[in-house]
Amino acid sequence: MADRWNAVRTWRDGERRLRLTRSERRLWDAYPTGALVSLGDERPPATGSPDRTIRAEVISALLLGACEPAPGHVPAVRLRGARVTGVLNVSGGAVGCELRLEHCVLEERPDFSNARARQMRLNGCSFPGFDGGGLQADGYLSLSESLIEGEVRLTRAALSGGFRMNNVRLRNPGGYALYAGLLTVDAGAYIRNSDITGEVRLTGSRMTGGLFLFGTTVRDGACALDGDNMIVQDRMECSAGFTAEGPVRLRGARIDGTLSFDQGAIRAPGRRALHLSHADVKELILVPREPIQGEVTLGYSRIDVILDRPDVWPEQLRLNGLVYETLRGEPEEGQRLDWISRDPHGFRPQPYEQLAVWLRRIGREDLARKCQLAKQRARRRHLGPIGRAWGVLLDWTVGYGYRPWIAALWLAVLVAVGTIVFSVDHPRTIKQPDERPHFHALIYTLDLMLPIETFGQRTAWDPVGWSRWLAWSLTGTGWILATALISGVARVLRPS
Repeated sequence: MADRWNAVRTWRDGERRLRLTRSERRLWDAYPTGALVSLGDERPPATGSPDRTIRAEVISALLLGACEPAPGHVPAVRLRGARVTGVLNVSGGAVGCELRLEHCVLEERPDFSNARARQMRLNGCSFPGFDGGGLQADGYLSLSESLIEGEVRLTRAALSGGFRMNNVRLRNPGGYALYAGLLTVDAGAYIRNSDITGEVRLTGSRMTGGLFLFGTTVRDGACALDGDNMIVQDRMECSAGFTAEGPVRLRGARIDGTLSFDQGAIRAPGRRALHLSHADVKELILVPREPIQGEVTLGYSRIDVILDRPDVWPEQLRLNGLVYETLRGEPEEGQRLDWISRDPHGFRPQPYEQLAVWLRRIGREDLARKCQLAKQRARRRHLGPIGRAWGVLLDWTVGYGYRPWIAALWLAVLVAVGTIVFSVDHPRTIKQPDERPHFHALIYTLDLMLPIETFGQRTAWDPVGWSRWLAWSLTGTGWILATALISGVARVLRPS
């Protein structure tokens, strides 16, 4: 009984100290049962309406337990249509009840830094930023449908019930709009259909229920969305109308589900528009509603499945070190070769090798050979004069070993020419009639072209006149074809 009396006396002392207005008393009296106090259905005007004004210190006192709950009820601060003056400050405190503000105007930036709180909703409100650095919330934090003119800070915050910032207009030009490094959200982060001016920084954050940015526009000159080293244990949806007017950084991110840019847009011309290097992604869906404006980097990432369209990739594309298991869709001839040849730093062999491995895996050995041939041709452009000359010879003669039929074609043409010439201009004999074999123009031509004499024709007959030059040319060409064929076959058989 004494404890009960002391609590009531403390309650009354708090009322007298705060000198409550009529509107504040309504809120104070409603707190023990958690009843909603409505001072209006819309946000209050900029001036006037003192009956719709609540001091922030009154709300802070209630949140920190200045009033006892009514038996059999759950206390809460539920307020609609009020103007809140002063700083709503519970920094470092333990908030023991739900806070719900609807269509309110907060004149100062609320401070919930390093506080321990329950469910918090500031829906449809207007306020100059929010400080929740280090906030520990057992429920969810919702800022949906609000107008926020300043920075929302959630660094090192932990939100067990999720984070909702849907249909929000958030403006902090030239600075951070949402500064949430190392943020932990256990039940999903929803930032849908919002308009954000300023950088969204989520570096090192952990979203165990996914991150959803449907229909949201983020504008910032330096970086629209910075999610370096972020972990998403579900889907990350930058889709269905998502627009980034500035770079999107996801370097070192780990997406355990799907990273989707389906019907989204990334615009950062002249800069690195999408930086997804050193990342680990289960599935990447890159089918935006328009081609990406700016450079894309996927280097040294591991992506299990990539679904894309050839028309969405920019002119500058870094793929060196990228490892993938599946490319969705049947490859068209030339499509993927163009895809892997856009590195602004020039030739990189790894993208060609990776693509060839995948093509063989799906049974397209023909395209895999074309990929390897394209790799050798791209490599040749970066060699010295001698290397380029030898490369051209290998390409023309045997297709670097990936087109051995070219050598057979050259052989057929040269043999036909030699057969015709030597049938008309008969070589003279070298040996005695009983020692020489019968002359045959076709066999003689073959004997000239083979590096090692096989049929005994070359040492028995000697060309005369101008046909001697043809014989020497056939012999030299035979050596070149044999060398090129051996070199090309060795290149093909050598392990990559």
